[in-house]
Amino acid sequence: MEFKTGIGWRCCYDPERNLYTAEIGGGPNHDLYEITKEIYDHVDDPDIEWPTSLINQGRHLYMAVDDRCGPPYTVILDSDYKEICPWASTRISGKVWDDDLTDEAVEVFASEANNREQRRAKKARREKEAAEKASGKKSGRKKKKDVTGEH
Repeated sequence: MEFKTGIGWRCCYDPERNLYTAEIGGGPNHDLYEITKEIYDHVDDPDIEWPTSLINQGRHLYMAVDDRCGPPYTVILDSDYKEICPWASTRISGKVWDDDLTDEAVEVFASEANNREQRRAKKARREKEAAEKASGKKSGRKKKKDVTGEH
């Protein structure tokens, strides 16, 4: 893995997977992103005043917030964030937003538009699995065992 670092950020290129990722912050305030090659190539250019603004254009994967303005919380925008960014040290802080709340936030906030397609696909998969499980319970009931010995 190849890394680029700056004040408050770090980017990674994984040549085996041809994958570009990044983190901003760390510890209690931490964000992970999947970024493009273009972002990776330009993030450390001397003419880039705010590299974090460039990184923010990537697909947001994970966000931990503990800014003392309220209780800490964690938003997992892509449940595969650990596989996508195995190099990053993450720490769940406070309450983790549930999938429904995260799905709604992704739909509402323009800054999370990069996540809509994968969140919608995962939501459809969750709903399909729940429906299959529910229909399996209804139709897959086992008959009561005859304990009297009569048939």
